[in-house]
Amino acid sequence: MARPSKCRRICFEPAYDSFTPEGFSCGEKIILSVDEYEVIRLIDLEKLTHLECAKQMEISRTTVTEIYETARYKIADSIINGKKLLISGGNYRICSETPTNCHKICPKQERHLKINLFIAKKGDNIMRIAVTYDNGNIFQHFGHTAQFKVYDIENNQIVNEQIIDTNGQGHGALAAFLNEAKADVLICGGIGGGAQNALAQAGIKLLGGVMGNADEAVKAYLAGTLTYTANATCNHHNHQHSCGQHHCGEDKHGCSGNN
Repeated sequence: MARPSKCRRICFEPAYDSFTPEGFSCGEKIILSVDEYEVIRLIDLEKLTHLECAKQMEISRTTVTEIYETARYKIADSIINGKKLLISGGNYRICSETPTNCHKICPKQERHLKINLFIAKKGDNIMRIAVTYDNGNIFQHFGHTAQFKVYDIENNQIVNEQIIDTNGQGHGALAAFLNEAKADVLICGGIGGGAQNALAQAGIKLLGGVMGNADEAVKAYLAGTLTYTANATCNHHNHQHSCGQHHCGEDKHGCSGNN
């Protein structure tokens, strides 16, 4: 009986999970697992050695080398042969460590510092509402939103408004972003099951399936007249998007195998 593979630790899920050749495509697709993506990110982008990468992902250096070679081959096959590249699945868990434990400056720490620097301090009796935001309206794909508009509420009145950039974060990472921003409520359009679970774990109330003007939606919520959907699954998540033994809508912060 084969020994189960060890769960790989990643910092966050990719913000972009699909790449399609422009022009003629061969019609085939390649699946790059999330742990393969993480190895490419750490070695080719962050310039970590294989040993440093192995330490951060909590796997052996030999395993890192094997994953790296497989991932590089898949990317080359996609680029050269015009195959659609999808990033999905794999045996991984999202890092729950404090940022200072990472080998380099952790993207979580950078995000935390930026949030503390740019967002107004939340008072003791303030409710904070975040809205996926695009040019005055509610952006309809939570995982790809570039901005949130944040409203601070006191005595059922808006006392402060602020627009904050997500800095390229996506999907599960955005739930952590909102948690660090101390949001209590999220108003959005479509949202995937994994992000819904992450928001629930963070204690953030979800009001999905909302369209139209962001300011008016917040006013409607405060007046008790906002129409929303409790489970507003985004159409983007209708494609197969399994994560090791976990599928969209399930908890992906832990996984089977040896730890």
